[in-house]
Order: sequence, then C-alpha cells, then structure tokens
Amino acid sequence: MPLPSDRAPSLAIFCKVVDNYGDIGICWRLARQLSGEHGVAVTLWVDDLPSFRRICPAIDVAAAQQQVSGVMVRHWRGQDGVFAPADVADIVIEFFACDIPPGYIAAMAQCAPQPVWLNLEGLTAEEWVEGCHALTSPRHGMTKHFFFPGFTDKTGGLLREAALDENRLAFQADTGAMAAFLGQFGVTAAQMSALKVSLFCYPSAPAAELFSVWQAGSEPVTCLVPEGVAFDAVQAFIGDDAAVAGAARTRGALTVRVLPFVPQDDYDRLLWACDVNFVRGEDSFVRAQWAGLPFLWHIYLQDENLHHVKLRAFLRRYAVDGEGPITSLVQAALAWNGASADAVPWTQLWPALRADLPRIRARAQAWRQQMQANGDLASNLLAFAGATR
Repeated sequence: MPLPSDRAPSLAIFCKVVDNYGDIGICWRLARQLSGEHGVAVTLWVDDLPSFRRICPAIDVAAAQQQVSGVMVRHWRGQDGVFAPADVADIVIEFFACDIPPGYIAAMAQCAPQPVWLNLEGLTAEEWVEGCHALTSPRHGMTKHFFFPGFTDKTGGLLREAALDENRLAFQADTGAMAAFLGQFGVTAAQMSALKVSLFCYPSAPAAELFSVWQAGSEPVTCLVPEGVAFDAVQAFIGDDAAVAGAARTRGALTVRVLPFVPQDDYDRLLWACDVNFVRGEDSFVRAQWAGLPFLWHIYLQDENLHHVKLRAFLRRYAVDGEGPITSLVQAALAWNGASADAVPWTQLWPALRADLPRIRARAQAWRQQMQANGDLASNLLAFAGATR
C-alpha cells in the first residue's frame, strides 16, 4: 500500500547520542530537510538534549516536547511508555540500530497498514554496503529495511539540502559577507589573509604536532577550533589564559583562535570560509565534502581498529585523480588517524600536503559533482519508503 496521498506522510526518527554531535547532527539535518523541503510531519526522539542544544541553540533542554524549525522534538528518556497505533508514524527510522521502545514497536505491529521501518545505518565507503543496502529483516511480525548512505548510486547517497550549493556559491562570492562572518569571532584582516584552517577532531589527533609545524613555518596560518576540541593542544598553545570561546594566541606563524559551537548553517559557512578543513565523525565529514575544499577526516574510533578499514576504503575512492593516488593526502590522513605503518613526522607530511593543495582542491570539486549525481539521502529515502509501503 502506498504512503498516504491525501496528506503529508508522518515520520519518526529515534536517535541515541553516542558521538556527542555527529549522531544528532545527522538526524537533525535529515529531520529539517524532510520537514522543510518535503512537507513531512517529523517527530525527532532524542535522548540527549544538552548535546542537541550545542548545534541548535533553540532547543529547550528541560522540555519533554517542543516544536523547532517545523520538527516536533521529543525527549526520549529511555522508558518504554504506552503507545497506541495512532501514535505511530507512517515511516519509522531507528538511527544506527538504536533500540526503539518496545511499546512503540508493539503499536507498530498493530497498525494497518504497518509503517515502513528503516534502520538508517552509518556511512562507509566499503564495497559490501552496496549488497546490504535495502536488505530486509523480519522483526516482530514486520519487515525492517536496512538503509545505507553511501558514495555510489547503489546506496542511499549523502545528506544534502536542495539550496546548499546556491547558498555556498553566494557566500563564497561575497567577500564582505565572509569577512563579516569570520569577524564576529574576532578574526582580524591579517588572520583572514593567512591560510585558514578549521579544526574539528577527537582528542587522539596529533594536533600538538601539527601546531608545532605551523608555528615554526614561514607561512601564516590561522587555525579556528571549536571550544573543547583538541583541548590539551589548544590549552598548551594558548598558555595562561583559559581555552574558552574568544581566546586567541599567536606564536610564530600560527594563530589559534577558539570559537563557540555554532548552529549547523554557520558551521557550513565556517567550512566554506577556510582553505583546509579538519573534520571528524560523519556529519562534519559529509559537510566537508559538499564544501568542495581540501579536508582531512578524523574517523570515529572503533574496536580492533575497524575504523582504519573504513578510512582506507574511503581514501581508495576519494584520494585519487587522473594522475593516480594523491600520496600526500593518503599519508597525512593515515597519520592523522594513527593508521600509518611508517612514523613519518608532520615536518614532512604537512609540507607535502601543502604543496598538493591545488590538486586536492580540484579533486574535492570533482568529487562533489560525482556525489551530487547520486541524489540526496532524504529524497532517496522517501522514494524508497513510497515504493516499499
């Protein structure tokens, strides 16, 4: 049976925050896009509202439910609760195999027709994803489908809003707007003219090593880092002052400036305004790809170094152009993630990467166009749900 044609379909997303900002970042982008672009009535269940508020200041952390940007946000407290079939959405998404409340599942089973039940999986470039995308699994008398984002047309694609490219081009073409945006964080004209780097990584990244290389170099570098990120390295560089939003210090050729966490749209502008972006997890990783600029990815750590397998799978697709592998990018990405067999110092890695930035930028722009051809995740997901129901 198709999704309702007499009204907009309803959709529920269940999100348990594991990676602080990546999980909720993905779910919030998806929820906003489904509501704003497709008219879907979205309910977003989230268990960690304080983390949510870091990227969406409008969130009231004390509210059991609230309407934000057209999305009904419900505080998912982990309790089962009692649900009726009328409470169940037409499409139910569990993000990354989180456990939907048993009471909600029981109500799903009583619906006629039953909702489309999707497990929205994590992003990976590994080849096996194409064979697993859209596979089914019987659950509680229903059918659950596994929906994988990905980098080919045999997957669900990547999250991308319809106006993203238009907004990016307009922002990058307006030097005044870009200067005003960076200026609100205290970035001076001289710092804007330097090589601008955004830094968003996990604590294990060798940020202190990279700071030392930039500080001793001949090229001015402005590093913009959100508060709390790479804290030890940033605090050591800042010195006596607290490494809080607004703090800044220049040593040698390097200026490190601490930024507050910003809403998602402003984070996109930060990526667009920089020359190189260091990103982490999944959400900022995808946004860096849409920015079409050089970036290094710090992947979320997994047991038995499984994240290194995922990293190499992505590099095999991304870090190669018509001339062959972009060796400097591969070596730097592996070293940044502790996945390199050779202990090449950043005194060698960074100059090689810096020299290849024009080539890497050209590859980044070609990759963006390649990913656009796969469609966007939200539209692909709705089309799949409509064909499945």
